[in-house]
Amino acid sequence: MKREKKFRQKRGRCFGFWKGFLKIFIRKPKIVYLGKEIDRPSIILSNHVGKTAPLTLELYFETPFRYWGTYEMNGNLKSVYKYMSEVFYHQKKGWNLFLARLFCIIAAPLAYLFYRGLTLISTYPDHRFRKTIKESLKTLDNGQSLVIFPEDSSKGYFDELTYFYSGFLLLAKTAYKKGKDVEIYLSYYRKKERTYIVDRPFLYSQYLNCGLSREEIADKFRQRVNELGKADLKDLLTKD
Repeated sequence: MKREKKFRQKRGRCFGFWKGFLKIFIRKPKIVYLGKEIDRPSIILSNHVGKTAPLTLELYFETPFRYWGTYEMNGNLKSVYKYMSEVFYHQKKGWNLFLARLFCIIAAPLAYLFYRGLTLISTYPDHRFRKTIKESLKTLDNGQSLVIFPEDSSKGYFDELTYFYSGFLLLAKTAYKKGKDVEIYLSYYRKKERTYIVDRPFLYSQYLNCGLSREEIADKFRQRVNELGKADLKDLLTKD
């Protein structure tokens, strides 16, 4: 018998309205676990697929979690407008800059409210990343998982991921030093099949004495995520 879940996502006020509205347009995916389902606060890595994967997880993933998101998304309306028009739509999505700026006059205020509801954990490219680690550890202690998109999307979003930033491993290392051996789940959203594949979990302690650098471990995870995206699902399910 399938285990009944008590799912309660911790989000901002009035966020339920937004989610109910978006479910009209975004269909429920099939979520396939190759191992056990997530039963304790963990680190979940996923491909991004533009806005598709984050929205799909937010609407239908049955475990409490918070996202990592670049600090511009947690800024004021001006910061959100600049990030969306110049970075997300122009740099990553390839839109004409003028059209991106014009579109974001309407889109940015809506995104600003949406980001507030998500209670994102800000990430930074400098020493302020310590704030990210501190807030993330607090989140794990509060019983929520962390969803992280570690791919390098500076040149766009691709089906085959080319690089993984390793900040999530620094988080796992810090948690381990504090007595928490965090499980790391790799996942891949197959947009055309509307299927989320969630791999068997890895414990951070499995990589303590493997002789690989943090960047090399992150790259092994990247390769596995790509495998989840390309391999035949039946083969993944039967593989030991």
